[in-house]
Amino acid sequence: MATICITGANRGIGLELARQFKGRGDEVVAVCRKPSAELADLGVRIIDGIDVTDDAAVGRLAKALGDTTLDILVNNAGVLSDESLADLDFDRIRRQFEVNSLGPLRITAALRGNLKDGAKVAIVTSRMGSIEDNTSGGRYGYRMSKAAVNMAGRSLAHDLESDGVAVVILHPGFVRTGMTGHTGLIDPDESAAGLIARIDELTLETSGAFRHANGEHLPW
Repeated sequence: MATICITGANRGIGLELARQFKGRGDEVVAVCRKPSAELADLGVRIIDGIDVTDDAAVGRLAKALGDTTLDILVNNAGVLSDESLADLDFDRIRRQFEVNSLGPLRITAALRGNLKDGAKVAIVTSRMGSIEDNTSGGRYGYRMSKAAVNMAGRSLAHDLESDGVAVVILHPGFVRTGMTGHTGLIDPDESAAGLIARIDELTLETSGAFRHANGEHLPW
């Protein structure tokens, strides 16, 4: 049985990850700002009141975990808004950087002591953070913040290698969740199953890769 910590676990992909990890017998620590009824029904450990942009809140998370050893840390919390060149809301853009880019780095750094040799860190990003894959422009805050967290993930792969910790940067697919207005190509259960498969197969030798939940290697 592994111990898995998941941020943004109260809804969407995070909730489904918690459900599937719990369903296969793993111990799940679900981290969120506010728990949902669906999350409470899973019977997992919940640590709420945690905003990944808040140093003090992340410090409370680290204190709550104490010396708990984590086998897998899934940085899933994220936000999405739509900025075009004609509508550059810099406050929204800044918020996306705080949550999507700095959040995973802040969480991983704070919980580094809980990640022992053989542990894995997953960052749920988006292929919209791929520079090569950008063929339509727009969505400045989301694209830029995801490109930034992709770089953070690659650096973490190098910096955590000496600890025996592997890192994977994962695109979940275009998933029907509240974040996407319930539009998309796949449902959260299919996405979560793919993400878990990619995490399971992660090794130090493959650390730092940018992968689609379906297994495809994505361009940077």
